[in-house]
Amino acid sequence: MNSIRFSRSLLSASLLMAGAASARAQLFVTEVAAWGSGASYAADWFELTNTGSSPIDITGWKMDDNSESPVGAVALRGATSIAPGQSVVFLEGVANGSTDTALGTAFKSAWFGGSVPSGFTLGFYGGSGVGLSSTFDAVNIYSGANVIQAQVRFATSSAVSPFLTFDNSARLDGSTLSTLSSDGSNGAFASADSTPTTLYVGSPGFAPVPEPESYALVTGVAVSAFCASRRWRRARTA
Repeated sequence: MNSIRFSRSLLSASLLMAGAASARAQLFVTEVAAWGSGASYAADWFELTNTGSSPIDITGWKMDDNSESPVGAVALRGATSIAPGQSVVFLEGVANGSTDTALGTAFKSAWFGGSVPSGFTLGFYGGSGVGLSSTFDAVNIYSGANVIQAQVRFATSSAVSPFLTFDNSARLDGSTLSTLSSDGSNGAFASADSTPTTLYVGSPGFAPVPEPESYALVTGVAVSAFCASRRWRRARTA
């Protein structure tokens, strides 16, 4: 009986570890616009993309900037799950969320005009100390248990037109972004409200997603744990 309990405990622990590793491995901050406060909708924003094959529950999750501490992080709201292959844009609003609806409407109009893509999803955040700086800053995403789930840093943002988002199609994590969006590349386009003299380029709601590998990771760890437990039982009974 002890060997069975041990085997089950080992397998459960392995699955939990694999699940945590899988969530971190399949979630990325794929785009950042720290100049958004100067756009017509007046809000900085970033994008989270689920590159895996299973949904990610982000209930209770939060974000912080370059202080890199869950203590000062603020809640993500308006979205509770990110589907496989989905990109969700998070806009900076006020702490109590009272401006979220108007902010979302203004953002959609600015980028898409009257043709908002099907399934486009917005989330929001806001509070003291999390505004994104256009000179140097970071986006850190924490789970409800204060475990880091995704992280990027970025340097100087566009200060004059064209205003280009930071593009993390390379799916870097814990690194400093330097690649800027380019119209026609990786789904990037000029916003609907761009003019010849003021151009905004990004790909909100879209990021290239690779073939999912997270399921293979979880399955591989689970199988390894199961085989290890069987070897342990055979050794005990030999």
